[in-house]
Amino acid sequence: MKVTQLSVFVENKKGRLAEAVEAMAKAKINIRALSLADTADFGVLRVIVDSPDKAAKAMKDQGMVVKTTDVIAVEVEDKPGGLNNVLKIFKDTDINIEYMYAFVEKNNENAVLVFRVENTDEAIKTLTKKGLKILKAEEVYNI
Repeated sequence: MKVTQLSVFVENKKGRLAEAVEAMAKAKINIRALSLADTADFGVLRVIVDSPDKAAKAMKDQGMVVKTTDVIAVEVEDKPGGLNNVLKIFKDTDINIEYMYAFVEKNNENAVLVFRVENTDEAIKTLTKKGLKILKAEEVYNI
């Protein structure tokens, strides 16, 4: 139930993000979700793709620094309170969120919340006990 996310470190210079995306496009990689954070000197592109190993290789071949991280993808109804319900579970069970981002499924009425937490296995177990749907990696890669 863990999903592989790529974190790509890109210089905060014009065109560097485009180079990362171009490397994936040339390798015929389909991006499923992404988040971009920046600092003064570099950005961190967090991306979930349909073929993580192939994407990592394509970007590394272009000289980019790529790290893989396990995240969890939680499916919730796309309506007010969906995110709040998950955050309340994390708060009540003392699970710390390092970061998160979200996207809406194109063929469904649901949103997908992507979380990086301190203890991925514990978070999966806790959310499953509470009846939330944790997506398998292949489900996310094929959205």
